Amino acid sequence: MNLLPDCDIVLVKQCIFFKILSEQHKMSDKNLTQKNWLSWHHLLHREFISKKTLIPKGSNILISVSGGQDSMALLNLIDDLKKIHNWSISVWHGDHQWHKKSSLYALELKSYCEGKNLSFYFDKADRENILTEEKAREWRYQKLCERAKTLLKKKQKNKNIYLLTGHTSSDNAETFILNLSRGSSFAGLSNIENKRLLENQIFLIRPILIFSREDTKQLCNVMNIPVWEDPTNSDLKLKRNLVRKKIIPTLEDIYPGCSERINNFSQKMSNYNNERNDLSELAYLYCKDLKGIKRNLLNSMCIEARCTILNRFLKEISKKQYSSKNLARIATSIYEKNEGQVSLQEFLKIVWNKNYVNFENI
Repeated sequence: MNLLPDCDIVLVKQCIFFKILSEQHKMSDKNLTQKNWLSWHHLLHREFISKKTLIPKGSNILISVSGGQDSMALLNLIDDLKKIHNWSISVWHGDHQWHKKSSLYALELKSYCEGKNLSFYFDKADRENILTEEKAREWRYQKLCERAKTLLKKKQKNKNIYLLTGHTSSDNAETFILNLSRGSSFAGLSNIENKRLLENQIFLIRPILIFSREDTKQLCNVMNIPVWEDPTNSDLKLKRNLVRKKIIPTLEDIYPGCSERINNFSQKMSNYNNERNDLSELAYLYCKDLKGIKRNLLNSMCIEARCTILNRFLKEISKKQYSSKNLARIATSIYEKNEGQVSLQEFLKIVWNKNYVNFENI
């Protein structure tokens, strides 16, 4: 005989059910509860759970660590999460030789990593070969890939390796301002990708784009994480430092919260660029057949669309990047003349007649 109304019995059953689920969740999260487990850990862990292919369980990871607050925050977060995801972690440091203490910083960072039982690798640059930000960046990624290939040989060859860098949303806002100022395309105004294939089996991952530089600063302070700040980060002759130290703070004074709005707009530009690429591909396939690009269909489009389709066509036979000015010149010639040709490289030219546009070897 039931002593409770049917509706109350249902409620009791639901309460018992959710209590069981809660206990199971607590049991599964036993290993997650650590003395230093903070909100940043939860946010990053949730990011990996929601994006399971970002860094799969059991992966080999090589973290690029400069010693600054962003990369040190990344290092400690990933180290704290590694057991949960069964990751194998190594650390790489690039010594640019840009200041007198750079070698000392590298040794101290090596000692710190060894204290955490992490494999540490580093390379020392020839300062004369990396005098600009661009050259230094090229050198870092070159050395990272070389180290990754070495690790691939040592470890399971059938496994990918994931190179992690400490880029944050603050870097994203700086990159947007720099690219906008130098006259970038839609792609350049898009947000920094969190995952990109660099070479076969080597992925570049930027997992802490969900945090700002203020977040990494707070994390390092709360967790007492040591930081080796490169003095050249204060050099305002470097464009990114000028944007970071002067331009963005000034914009924040005028329009508080502008960095976050820049990041949101950058994400919209990424979405727009992806949409544009997909639609361009459809238009390209519509205009193309076995004989080449159908000239009448190409010429029925606006100049911008014609340039995009020609650029897509060029990518099939050449790795060279053509400027928008050159593409517009070619598109205009194809539109105005019923037949003609334009030399593209020493061995290649674009030719067209009344019906088709195609390529020929010289």
